[in-house]
Amino acid sequence: MDVLFLLLHSLTLLFLHFRIVASVDTLAWNQTIRDDGQLLVSKDNLFALGFFSSGTSSSRYLGIWYYGLPDQSVFWVANRNSPINGSFGVLSLNRHGDLILYSTADQEHAVVWSTNVLMDVQVDDNCVAQLLDSGNFALFRGGKIVWQSFYNPTNSLKKGMRFGLNRKTGVEHFITSWKSADDPGTGEYSLKLMAGGTPQFVLYKGASPYWTSCPWPWRKYAHGYNYAYVNNQDELYFSDYLDTEDLSQRTILVLNETGLLRRLNWFESDGKWKEIWSAPKYRCDSYGQCGDYRKCDPSNENKVDCTCPPGYEPKLPKDRILKDGEGICVKQQQESSLLCEQGEGFVKISKVNVPNSSNAVCLGKNLAHIQCQLQCMSNYSCLAYATIGVAGSCLAWYGRLMDSLEFREDGYDLYVCVDALQLVEYSSESNNLLKSKEMLAILAISVSSAWIVIVVFLFLRKRIKGRETSNQVNLVFYDLNTLLVATNNFSLTNKIGQGGFGTIYKGQLPDGQQVAVKKLSKNSRQGMEEFINEVKLIAKLQHRNLVKLLGCCIEGEEPMLIYEYLINKSLDSSLFGQVRGGSLGWRKRFDIIIGIARGILYLHQESRMRIIHRDLKTSNLLLDAEMNPKISDFGMARIFEDGQLQDKTKRVVGTYGYMSPEYAVFRKFSVKYDVFSFGVIVLEIISGKKNNDFDLHPALSLIGYVWESWRKDKALEVIDPVVEESYLPQEALRCIQIALLCVQEDVMVRPTMLDVVFLLNNDMPLPCPRQPGFIFHRTYNSNPLAQEEGPNSINTITITTTLAR
Repeated sequence: MDVLFLLLHSLTLLFLHFRIVASVDTLAWNQTIRDDGQLLVSKDNLFALGFFSSGTSSSRYLGIWYYGLPDQSVFWVANRNSPINGSFGVLSLNRHGDLILYSTADQEHAVVWSTNVLMDVQVDDNCVAQLLDSGNFALFRGGKIVWQSFYNPTNSLKKGMRFGLNRKTGVEHFITSWKSADDPGTGEYSLKLMAGGTPQFVLYKGASPYWTSCPWPWRKYAHGYNYAYVNNQDELYFSDYLDTEDLSQRTILVLNETGLLRRLNWFESDGKWKEIWSAPKYRCDSYGQCGDYRKCDPSNENKVDCTCPPGYEPKLPKDRILKDGEGICVKQQQESSLLCEQGEGFVKISKVNVPNSSNAVCLGKNLAHIQCQLQCMSNYSCLAYATIGVAGSCLAWYGRLMDSLEFREDGYDLYVCVDALQLVEYSSESNNLLKSKEMLAILAISVSSAWIVIVVFLFLRKRIKGRETSNQVNLVFYDLNTLLVATNNFSLTNKIGQGGFGTIYKGQLPDGQQVAVKKLSKNSRQGMEEFINEVKLIAKLQHRNLVKLLGCCIEGEEPMLIYEYLINKSLDSSLFGQVRGGSLGWRKRFDIIIGIARGILYLHQESRMRIIHRDLKTSNLLLDAEMNPKISDFGMARIFEDGQLQDKTKRVVGTYGYMSPEYAVFRKFSVKYDVFSFGVIVLEIISGKKNNDFDLHPALSLIGYVWESWRKDKALEVIDPVVEESYLPQEALRCIQIALLCVQEDVMVRPTMLDVVFLLNNDMPLPCPRQPGFIFHRTYNSNPLAQEEGPNSINTITITTTLAR
């Protein structure tokens, strides 16, 4: 009995030994897995690898499933297109170190599947295959993974699987549906991560797109799961993170045989899988249901309702509501072009599945909404933009808008580019970020960051009929840290100027370029308007006598403008500074007068827009290394339409002493406003005296003093003594006479800047000037103009006001 007991006990142990060998998580080079109930089970009993049949089919497959669940839930299949007829399957490591699956149904032991790594090494204990607690079946050589099931998915994605494209090798990792519920063979549906444009998931039926996701990352998905997303020159892939603290969490994304993509979670309390998300869900979800430039409303589940987005309209009037995907949308009032060349703003479409991203470009991550909008506006072919995902990716669409789906619960805000007329039309019906031009002043006062909103509205978008071209402006957006370093943290030693708008600092960029950084005060309403006009106007204008705007910065509370640095600073400092005109001989002063005149003529007549500067003065005229003048500070500038001769303002802004009489008294202005200012500047250049600080005569202004000297044939007495030995009398007298023509009180008899430039460069006889405006100094205790101007003036100096006769 004892011998028999020992024999039976030994046989039992031997049997158990073989079953345990076939039940551990590792397959060694001298072991096999046979289709007789043997399994590999991961260390913590989470997953199993073995043979199975699906449904009523008798075909056998090698697969991996969640271990211990009543529903087998196979998520990976090795021989999906090579079934084994009967329980003859065997899995082992061959002499090359490859995993091979073969059938023993005949003596040839036909191979039905292999990892095909072909290491061509002698197989030893260093070659093993292991089923990990992640569900990954991995082949190891010397402790390194040389093949893994996670990089070769079938119809399912689970945590840790690689999904995407290796750009170096060209290998693509994607999933395909089963042929049927009983046949895991490759079906007609596949899900891939598209590399073109901005990456997104695309579901194909055969070779044709069937459904597209939002561009990655999905907001809803990202909020519920940890994930890895990599997009660089070597690879593009997505993968769920594995939560090492809870490997038992059971969740999976399955593409079934009908083309339905489902996210399933296992609920232990109910003992079953539950769907938490699926796509395509509505008829609108199908790719191309509404075609280009149309959006689909999924609220009606019985039929497809397609409508045109803002800025577009049905090509045929009867297609106003586009049913069942019929009809074509075209750009309103611009059918021949889809460019937003007349655009002045964007209309928001709330909660949409944004258009197909094959035509989209990611302009940056972690961008504020306003930065995303500015990036889109800097390119005239940008049709729309959106900020998506938890990382704040800024996407811009070019070429066409396709498959915009209206969501009822979730989605992103899509901003579609429209022109000025359409913007006004939609502004009363939607929650637009940008309103009509008249509303901007209100926004600027009531919203702390409204200057950004205004910039977006105006930046490179305002088009003047018949004058603007589609040339793109190269304007650099500088980050705040770069400017902090460039200006030594805006040190006082770098300060080179100040006004009502704010302060100007000298800076040096990392490439060695010297710049002038104009930091606009957050407390100055006028500073915000000036910022708008600088970006709007100077960025588009190119002339040797206009200062060059290099870029701007919109970070922080105070917007900044970055100009070329001009070493000789302003004409004001050269004429009236400590050295007082010592470097300005007559010839240089005459050349400066010519340069200023040419710059103003360019603004009035030769540029693509007719611009009135409205704040010409010596402090706004900068001098380069060769003392060439450059007009700066376009904060007060206004644009005139074709045929427009005059305008009127409700608010008097600018600098007294350079204002024309009709503007100071009646608030009217035209190109003759700048002509008057130019005349004052010429008199200051010739005399070396400031109009506002003139003290040679107790009652007369500089204009009045020159006028009286002219009438008495003593005009040469007003010339700056610094240039007495170098000036040419006839040339000086001619300049004085032209200046007096420019400051005539009657706006109708003042010359245009074209006349001025011609007269300065020719010796033809000049007309006799009539009486100027603002001849006398008069001081009043109460000045209604000054009171009305209030904080809107950019001139912070209190001066004596002069009135027209």
